[in-house]
Amino acid sequence: MKAEKSTLVWIQGITCNGNSHSFLNYPFLEHFFEKFDFLYHPLLPSKIEFKDVVNKDFLFDILVIEGSLTHKKELLSRHGLGFDEILNKLLPRAKYIVCVGSCAAFGGIFKARDPKSISGAIFDTDVKGGFWKYGTKSKDGFEIINIPGCPAHPVWIAQTLLQLNLGAFPKLDNLHRPKDHFAYLAHHGCIRNEYFEWKVDCEHFGRKEGCLFYEQGCQGPMSHADCNKILWNEISTKTRIGSPCIGCTEPSFPKQNLFFTHKYMSLPAVPVGISKRAYYTLAGVAKSFKIKRLEERLIDED
Repeated sequence: MKAEKSTLVWIQGITCNGNSHSFLNYPFLEHFFEKFDFLYHPLLPSKIEFKDVVNKDFLFDILVIEGSLTHKKELLSRHGLGFDEILNKLLPRAKYIVCVGSCAAFGGIFKARDPKSISGAIFDTDVKGGFWKYGTKSKDGFEIINIPGCPAHPVWIAQTLLQLNLGAFPKLDNLHRPKDHFAYLAHHGCIRNEYFEWKVDCEHFGRKEGCLFYEQGCQGPMSHADCNKILWNEISTKTRIGSPCIGCTEPSFPKQNLFFTHKYMSLPAVPVGISKRAYYTLAGVAKSFKIKRLEERLIDED
């Protein structure tokens, strides 16, 4: 059965437009637009002007929210309306609500400007209860979907929206992220994993060899995302070019000192899914070995 076109309204809060620009890099955009009618998008040609989106009482399928949210009109308003006024008009009319980017999901970078007034939609970092009380649902009872990232990967955005177009609601984790993309860690698929296992460090950015976790602040072992599986632009990722993962899909983003590995008694934080005792025991054993083949790669690169 062929799915009908879904109607979509995309609005922006406090944002840099990064997620909109990321979305436009989706490699099958022409196919995507065959499935959706963009009633309104602030950057793309739209069928309806913003004032009519807000003032006319029509229903639509998907409301996409990009950017941090605030109840303070002096921080964010559109055409004389506070952002909360705008959302109060739109929320009951949408079948699905999708928050795109870490700012909409958790507050993101803009939250640092005014931590008391700026937040994500239903999370304030990882605390339940952000702009809306935790548990806010659309008129049909569906929970809000978070697609974090700074920016969110275009495949995450497009595939989630296409799934909704088919009438299938994605399975979500405890932070309302689709499990199809966020049940993995950025660490999975990283081509430096052997260096991670044997505790062979990369001491400088841009190097092809060595692990970026121990000295360069890489958040791959703690960040839920499948970037190292699907890649960016179908070509590469941060860790593949010698830059650490900055953990942009997590509520803690952006952490202080992005490129610094915080240590406790000379030991880094424990990766997701392993006990401290087990990790530190294995790390100590692995560090005691000298893997000549791996060490020689680092020397050759120098």
